[in-house]
Amino acid sequence: MSLKAIILAAGRGSRMKNMTKDKPKCLIKVRGKTLLELQLQTFRKSGINEIAIVTGYKRDMLSNYDLTEFYNSNWADTQMVESLASASDWLEYDQCIVSYGDIFYDESAIQSLLQLNYKANIALVYDLNWLKLWKTRFGDPLIDSETFRINSDSTLKEIGNKPNLISEIQGQYMGLMRFTSDGWKEFQNVRSLIPQIKANSMDMTETLQLFLSKSSMPIFTVPYDGFWGEVDTESDLKFY
Repeated sequence: MSLKAIILAAGRGSRMKNMTKDKPKCLIKVRGKTLLELQLQTFRKSGINEIAIVTGYKRDMLSNYDLTEFYNSNWADTQMVESLASASDWLEYDQCIVSYGDIFYDESAIQSLLQLNYKANIALVYDLNWLKLWKTRFGDPLIDSETFRINSDSTLKEIGNKPNLISEIQGQYMGLMRFTSDGWKEFQNVRSLIPQIKANSMDMTETLQLFLSKSSMPIFTVPYDGFWGEVDTESDLKFY
């Protein structure tokens, strides 16, 4: 079983307004490099050279990076989970690191996933120091946050609900995950329990919470305390 990486870059990123009018969000530059270039650099430094990108909006602009392409033809009407499902040809047979296309991080985030026990069929990276970052980005950290609670064995207990208290948030899911083939098959099994139209409308954290409620397979969590960021708005770009 080989190790591969999948970058999810199908959406437009409408909150970036005119900055994504003529290009996909992953081609926005942060500190002189595009988000895509930063991710490719990080993966390759981590020894991962088999990399795919899930495209949708402005897919032609992503054709010159020597990457395997999976195309979500329904990108405008589906969420990121359905984009990920477009890459099932890899996920069903190989261990894959999955990354949102609008984030950046260093190699230690990747290495922490690679060092997990092979029995960790689904795992995600979370930011330990999320509160300081969210206060800087939003002022009130509860404005744009979700619950994230962890069991004593570092498996995920809750994710994606609306928090009322800071204590309900033990970290910030970063948009970086690992699936084994068994993990992906179980993930798809859970999605098949609900109507396709509903599955298409659910975002990743909603789907992970559904998984927690329907499957006995644990989701492992990996803490990260390095530099990272997600670019959702123009103000995020100025901040980073």
